[in-house]
Amino acid sequence: QVQVVESGGGLVQAGGSLRLSCTASGLAFRGYAMAWFRQASGKEREGISCIDSSGVDTFYADSVKGRFSISRDNPKSTLYLQMNSLKADDTATYYCAAGGLCRAHVLGYPTYWGQGTQVTVSS
Repeated sequence: QVQVVESGGGLVQAGGSLRLSCTASGLAFRGYAMAWFRQASGKEREGISCIDSSGVDTFYADSVKGRFSISRDNPKSTLYLQMNSLKADDTATYYCAAGGLCRAHVLGYPTYWGQGTQVTVSS
């Protein structure tokens, strides 16, 4: 049974930092591209960052480029998102997903999803 679990969300002041983690089990983690998506209240889910299976290639949406950093630890089957200089507009539920490949910052063919972790940035 595949499980994908995000953690690390919370309430932070504007300008602060958070580090999200996503741990996957029941799948060959190193064989999947991984990505972070987010969904703000009343808005569609958007892809914000993607990393290839090896961890070499990373991609970011313009809205987070220069502030967020995606990384992965394949032996630990864990994906990370370091978020710095947070803004109120970053408030959303953040999801990680495993899929086939990165199409720029958007994961193509997302197969497995986590339940999400809430990030709230106060201004």
